[in-house]
Amino acid sequence: MTKIAIVGPESSGKSTLCMALAQHYQVKWVDEFARNYLEHPGRPYTEADLLTIAHGQCALEEHIMQHHDGLLFCDTDMITIRIWSEEKYGRCAPELLALAEHRHYDHWLLCTPDIPWEPDPLRENPHDRDRLFTVYHAMLTRLDKPFTVVTGSPDERLRAAVSAVMRL
Repeated sequence: MTKIAIVGPESSGKSTLCMALAQHYQVKWVDEFARNYLEHPGRPYTEADLLTIAHGQCALEEHIMQHHDGLLFCDTDMITIRIWSEEKYGRCAPELLALAEHRHYDHWLLCTPDIPWEPDPLRENPHDRDRLFTVYHAMLTRLDKPFTVVTGSPDERLRAAVSAVMRL
């Protein structure tokens, strides 16, 4: 199993790229657990919810990996949840830090925020996507994770991502 995480700031085309890659390779992909979780709590989320979201994301990945071989594209990862925690609360739970550092992915695709912002009730950061991109880049670099930056139109992003996957 080759597992690839698609990451980046909000509204940077992650879900679109994830679905396009899954379609291109005719494989399963892992949806973002947080989106479904946050649409139905009936209350504002809390810091404790982030660990629940991390566990839910891991469980989704594990479930799909048990039933499919080959490539697996993940529409988020533990580094994303770590950055979310650090940005929102100024800290990160030790268990989440460990997941971000040690949960295995074979490669990361880091999406640039060079596409228009799309409003969404779950999105919180429309004005600092460039800064957040830098945070992602620095985190992936500091943790010594293999990653490729994808930029441009949806077609350009898909071509760059396919090229990165072919090099694995």
